[in-house]
Amino acid sequence: MPTRVHEFVWPDRVVIGTVGVPGARTFYLQVRAGSQIVSIALEKQQSSLLAEKIDEILDQLITVEGNRFSVPTGTPIELVDNDPLEAVQEQFRTGAMSLGWDPTTAHVVIEAYPITDVDAGDNGESVDQDGDEVPEMLLVRMPVGAARAFAKRTREVVDAGRPLCPLCGYPVDAGGHICTPPEATP
Repeated sequence: MPTRVHEFVWPDRVVIGTVGVPGARTFYLQVRAGSQIVSIALEKQQSSLLAEKIDEILDQLITVEGNRFSVPTGTPIELVDNDPLEAVQEQFRTGAMSLGWDPTTAHVVIEAYPITDVDAGDNGESVDQDGDEVPEMLLVRMPVGAARAFAKRTREVVDAGRPLCPLCGYPVDAGGHICTPPEATP
């Protein structure tokens, strides 16, 4: 059965955002082109690693001798996006992801595949008009400036979680925090 590919080439918007309060946030990768919007859930660690690896790819491209691509070292101001997520309707929860560089189009490429957990009854597939399950994936191709802006925003979203306790280093919940300082433990 063919895979349903949610493909975006040079999307109008591609961002990581959250729903919920720090400590109970759900992270989403949301992509929009025109009226088509796809939101996929992912883990905080996946979001953080995605931003880190995008920056690594772009930083490496800058150092390549004879590189014909204009790769920004920072986020172009016109590409900064601090707006909240648009209406979120989760397409799937992300399992595996891949990240790459397409030199023929000068795009950073993100592929995301759903978690396939047959035991949980969620196998990362959508249902077609005949009621048959169809495997799906997200494919995003974005230019270097948009990729740099995406990475910057993602780091900011990830870092906007609960503050860390200065004594134990664990996150402090809104309802309070009890900890044992490291030097007080036997």
